[in-house]
Parts: sequence; structure tokens; C-alpha cells
Amino acid sequence: MKNQRQRAAALFRPSVSADLNPIPSSSPAFGTPVHPIRTPPTTTTAKPTILPFLLPAPTLRPIAFRTFTKKHNLTLTSAALQALATFIGKNCGAGWREEGLAERVLEEVAKSWKKLGGGVIVDGEGDALKGILKNLEPCMSGGRIVQGSSSTLNSFSFGAGEEARTNAVLENIALSREDSQASLGVSGLEIDDDEGLEEEGAKDPRRWLKVIGAFEQPRLVYNSGKKHFEKITAKPTLFPSASHKTHLFRHRYTLIHQRLLRNDAFQPSSNPSQTTPKSYKITPIANLLGRSGSTHLLLGLLTISPTGTLAISDLTGSIALDLRHATPVPAEGAWFTPGMTVLVDGVYEEEYGGAGGQLGGGGGVGGTIGGRFVGFSVGGPPCERREVTLGTGSSSTSTSTTSSGGFGWTDFLGIGSERAIGPKMRQLSASVLSKSHPNRATFLILSSLHLNVPKTHDALRKILSLYETLPPASQPLAIVLIGSFVSHAVMAGGGGGGGSIEYKEYWDLLAGTLAEFPALIVNSTFIFVPGDNDPWASSFAAGGSTAIPRHAIPDLFTTRVRRVFANAKAEAGGAGGGSQAIFTTNPTRLSLFGPVRELVIFRDDMVGRLRRSAITFPPPRKPQPSSTDPSSMDLDPSPPPPTQPPTTLPRTLTKSILDQSHLSPFPLSTRPVLWDHAGCLSLYPLPSALVLADGETDPFSVTYEGCCVVNPGAVLGAEGRRVARWCEFDVMAGRGVGRDVVF
Repeated sequence: MKNQRQRAAALFRPSVSADLNPIPSSSPAFGTPVHPIRTPPTTTTAKPTILPFLLPAPTLRPIAFRTFTKKHNLTLTSAALQALATFIGKNCGAGWREEGLAERVLEEVAKSWKKLGGGVIVDGEGDALKGILKNLEPCMSGGRIVQGSSSTLNSFSFGAGEEARTNAVLENIALSREDSQASLGVSGLEIDDDEGLEEEGAKDPRRWLKVIGAFEQPRLVYNSGKKHFEKITAKPTLFPSASHKTHLFRHRYTLIHQRLLRNDAFQPSSNPSQTTPKSYKITPIANLLGRSGSTHLLLGLLTISPTGTLAISDLTGSIALDLRHATPVPAEGAWFTPGMTVLVDGVYEEEYGGAGGQLGGGGGVGGTIGGRFVGFSVGGPPCERREVTLGTGSSSTSTSTTSSGGFGWTDFLGIGSERAIGPKMRQLSASVLSKSHPNRATFLILSSLHLNVPKTHDALRKILSLYETLPPASQPLAIVLIGSFVSHAVMAGGGGGGGSIEYKEYWDLLAGTLAEFPALIVNSTFIFVPGDNDPWASSFAAGGSTAIPRHAIPDLFTTRVRRVFANAKAEAGGAGGGSQAIFTTNPTRLSLFGPVRELVIFRDDMVGRLRRSAITFPPPRKPQPSSTDPSSMDLDPSPPPPTQPPTTLPRTLTKSILDQSHLSPFPLSTRPVLWDHAGCLSLYPLPSALVLADGETDPFSVTYEGCCVVNPGAVLGAEGRRVARWCEFDVMAGRGVGRDVVF
């Protein structure tokens, strides 16, 4: 059988022809071809000679910046600029500038880098740029790029092996630079360059609404050496090392410090002879030694020293602070509490007793400096507008951006950066909201929804009934319900409650109330934000201040509410696919159309905490009238001064919080914070709107530096009045309006 198998295999073996001449023959017997083969004479064309020279990298920088950064939104490292300068000087010669040879080469390199999927930053130390230049060099002739008949990249061709090798290198770079590629955010929002609005889902604004919980945000830290944000790769934990607590305050200080140095008031004049406003200069605390009696401006963190006195600390040291003669700036316009970063202008007074006159004391970051700093004025660091931080050249309502400075390439929320998808998302929002749904970008915000109070359900029914009968294109895009959802800590047995069983019954009552409004359930997205009395943290805190950020309400208590939304969606035949009940964290962020609109929601009784912790300043001294002054005569008592306008408190609260760029500018003993998740409390860049849900304060809406700060107040008004209060917030206009109705 083995011999038969071998013989059978030989029968099917293909025969090899001995005649391998592909040219047909007119005489097969003699094998003469139809036409004689003529070999063309080899002529060698003289290749234009280029005299190479050493091109300095700074000389090429303006052209490279114009081509890579302005035109292609790419950033060149110093190594990449040096590699391009060496290549152009070697292959383009002396005509690199006059004949425009360098600009053409840079254009081809930039297009090749983008087409192969390179990152935002062009690195010259890797193999990707070296591979592009190596394959481009054979195509150079006389300083110009010779156009080939076919090209794998833009205008010059790669071999199959070279292309595969270059793609592999760029793929490895993309994997190693996940943070840079993630900043584009295109895959997260499912945006394509050729995407239109023909799809049914793209016309619905609910598709572009994204709820970002506090534990889902990217953990970024500002690197003061590299002047940009870096992603923290370490896994967060609830029990970090003690050094993470120091990094928490260090990050807050460096963030405000870099923001302050970019302010116009802290920029020195380039022309000393020109009359310009005085520029301020921040003095490190360690530099006060030996400069007694001199005036300085300090930027530091207000703290309470171990001896109980007020002190100010920065990254270099700490010093006692004397504010007996200080005045706040503006007067009665902001609160200053320990835990805030402030600017103090005053005089340093050194101790001459020899005790503590040098660094190395027991307090402060770098040590306690002897003496004291007598402050004359105290103010908060100036706030920075969102457009300035992100480097957009116009307001957020415009569809165009510029390539000015800022952190436009940084993806702060994991949804895409401003420079990557901002212009396209602005065009998309203008098309969707202005044509299909002009009145759709409205949020309803209700706070302090105490489900254990019967009047709360009546007030909620009255509010929702006003929007139930509206057409779907005019119904609110989202309805935000903010806790605490019980008036006392039921989980801790407060008020003689029944614990978790009673708490779940309250949510079952809410499910019955929401089931009466199927149209809103189908066409709107309901978002639930917990408060201090909600589980599980309230089980041991009894409604007190617990560590923030807070987790969402557990699914154990919200099963019936979710069932109501599922049934409404099934009855609508899947028409409400974009609407759902979202239980998120406290604080949380809402993003509409990517980085175009960002809304921060935070539930906290902040006004009461600020009033309890604020530093009191001496009242301003009134000048004593002289005996000859006619105004010193006895006159009839003047009427009492008018009361403060109702906008004083909201403006004071708004300035106190936004100037700090933080939701909790308090000591950790006053308001505990999870150290590894403190980044979600940052307000940098400034959001489009901030909802500070404070149930102890009346509703208000104030705009400061382009950020609209809204407090919807408690749903139930004063005792004895059946008045329901809520807030209508227009997301695209950035304006909130308080509403109330009698029920």
C-alpha cells in the first residue's frame, strides 16, 4: 500500500516545462522569437547635487510650528525638531527656505504621521519618525520630493516590509501612549469625520448626554516641571499611604499657582519704559528669612498651627499669620476659611530672640519660619475663564476655535479633548438643537426631595404634570432629582425608623409617583444624586458629613423604580431607548455634546459650613468727626440702613468656591475627602455650570466668569406653605431660572 501511495502521488505531480522563455516563438522548432529582443541603451541622468549643511533647529522652528501645530494640530518635541532639521539640511541644501523645500518636506512628514495613526506629540526619539524619514530619503531629488506613480502614504511609497514595520512601530507607540490617544475621545463618543445626521439616533440630543460619576473620571495630576497634566496610573484605594494626603494639597496649590502666573496681573512688562499697571510677584515663604520689615505678597494655604494660631503654608515653609489689621478683598464679598488658598499682602516681622529664626521647625511643609507675617489685605486667587484654560479663542457658543495656549489637548473627563472634538461637537449641537429640537436643551433640577414627607410627592406630581402634556420636542432633556431622599438618617435608626426596609418603601412610593407620567419617562432621562442621609454612609454617620465623593444609591433600594422605566420603555415599543434612570455619585458631572457643555452637580450644605469656619475680620474704622465739622451737630436720627440685597449671599458663595477651583476648600477634619479620588472635586477648568444644591439656602442663579452657579433650593418651601420650587436650566444658553408653583 505504501508503494501504491507513492506511485499514485507521482501521477499527479505537475510537470515542469524546460522552456522558461515567456516570449512567444514564430518557429517552435528553432525557438526564434517573433521580434528580436532589443535592449535599450542604459543612459544615466545626472542627479542634481545638493550641498548639505548643518541646519540649526531653532532656525527651523517657525516653519515647523506653522506646519505641524497651526495646520495639523501636532506638537513637536525638541528631539523631533532636531531630526527634521538634520534631514532638511542634508537633503534640501541652501534652498530650503527661498525655494520652499523645507515646508514641502514638513508637510509630507506631518501627513504621513497622521495617516499612520501617530499620536498628538511627535517624538523624535522613537522609531516612527525615523522610519518615515528613512523611507522619504530615497524619494528626494535636488531637494524636492519625486512624485511616484503609486504611494502607500501621501506622495512617496513604502515597501511592503517597511510599511508593516512602520505600522507596527506606531501601533506600539499608540499602546504605550494610551493617555495621548484617549484625549482624542473619538471612539468614546462614536464620532467619525464623515458622520452626518442621517442616522435616527444622531438627531436625538439624548444620545450626546453623558453622566460621568466621580469614580469614573480620569485621575490627573499637574506636573509643574513639564507644565502639563499627567494621568495617574496607580490603582486608587480607600486606604492609601500618608503621602497621598500631602499630594492632595500639593496638587491644589500647584494648580492655583500655575493659573495665577498666567494671569495678566502677574506678567512682568516686556518694555520697562512703557507705563503699564504694576505687576505682582509672589514671594515663597522660605525667602522671607533675613528680610524683616519688607513688604511681600504670599500665596499659601490657610491652616491652624498646633498652637491654635492661624498660619499660612506653601511648598517651602510655614509662618504665623497676623490678620488683626487686615481687610478682605473684596469687602464682604467672599469667605476665607482654613483650607483655602489665599493671597496675603503684608509685612514680615522677624523674631530676634533666636528661637525659630531658621527653617527646620516642627510645623509646615518645609519647616516653620520664626516671626510672623502681618497681613494688610487678604484675597482669593483670581478665577480663570473656561475659554482661557482650554485655549479656545472665542466663547463656547462659537463653532470655531484657535490654537492659542492652554490645556485644549487634555481630556479632563474621558470624553474627548476640546481641541480634538470640540469644533465638530459645536457644529453638531447647533444642527441638532436649532433644527430638530430647539427647546429640548432644558434640565429640571429638584433638590432635597424628602420621600418620607407626604407633601413631597404632591409637589413632585404638580411639577411633573406641567411638562407631561408638552410635545416630545419641548419636554426637558433630563430631570435631576437630588437628595437627601429622606429628612433624617433612616439607616442609622434616626427618628425611630425601620432601617433599610423603611428606606426601600420610600423608593417604592416614588416609583408609584413616577409611573403616573409615562411620557416624561420615555422622553426624558432621570438622574438621581444622593445626599448625606442616604445609604450606605449614613448608616454610621447618622446624617453627618461623610467622606466625599459619595457612591450612588445601591440597586437594592431602587429595583421598583428601574422596573417602572423598563415597563414604560416596553409599552412605548422601544421609542424611549435613550431615556433611563441613572443613579450616580455625589458629586457628578453631566456632559452634553462632549466638552461643549459641562454641568457639575454637588449636594452639600455649604453655606452653613462656610459661615461656621470663616475668619472674622475687624470692622473698618470710621473717621471721627471734628468739633468744627457741621456734620457733628446733633441731628435727627437717620433711618436704619437698608438690608443687604438678596444677591449678596449668592455672589459671596460663588466667588468663594470658584476662586478656589475646588468643591471642598475645607480641612479634612471639617469635610473628609477620599484622598485618591480628590481630583473629582476639582473645578479646573471652570465648568459651564455648577449646581450647588444647598437645602438651607434660598434658590438663586448667579453667573461668574462665564460659569452659571445655580441653587434650586429645597422642593418644599417655608413651613405651612404648599409651594413647590425647582429650577429650569437652559444648558446651551447657560442660564438658570427659578420656578415655583402652588400645589
